[in-house]
Amino acid sequence: MSLLEQIKARVTESLKTGGRDHAASLRVLVSELQAAAKEARRPLTEEEELQVLRRERKKRQESAEAFRSGGREELAAKEEWMLALIDEMLPKQMDEESLMVLIEQVIADVGATSLKQMGKVMSAVMAKGGAQVDGSLASRLVKERLTA
Repeated sequence: MSLLEQIKARVTESLKTGGRDHAASLRVLVSELQAAAKEARRPLTEEEELQVLRRERKKRQESAEAFRSGGREELAAKEEWMLALIDEMLPKQMDEESLMVLIEQVIADVGATSLKQMGKVMSAVMAKGGAQVDGSLASRLVKERLTA
C-alpha cells in the first residue's frame, strides 16, 4: 500500500471517529502527494512520496518559526502539530551519534580531507543512509568534521 493510500485511509478513519481537524490536516498531505503525482504524470515511487513529505515537513518547520518570531503562538502551535503528524509518517531519523559514525565511515572510504570534497561525502552519506538521514543535520556535521 502506497503512502498516499495509507493517508487516505487515515482520513476516512479520522472522519469516522469525529476527528475533523485531523482529517483536514491529512487532506493537505493527500493534496500535495496527488499534485506531485500529477506533475510527474505517473504514480509516485515510495522515495518520491517521502520527498514530498520531507518538503512539507520543512515548510511547516519554517512556518512555525516565522509565526513564533512574529508573536503568533496559536498559529505556530498549529504548524507544529502538523509537523508531528508528518513525523509519524516519515521513517525514523538517525540520531546524531549514529549519523556521525556513518559520516566518519564515508569520509574514510572516500578519503576526504577538505571542505572541497563535501559534495562527494554528502552524496555517499545520503546514498548509504537513505531516508533515515536528515540532510540538514548531515550537512552541518560533515562541514564541521571536514573543517576541523
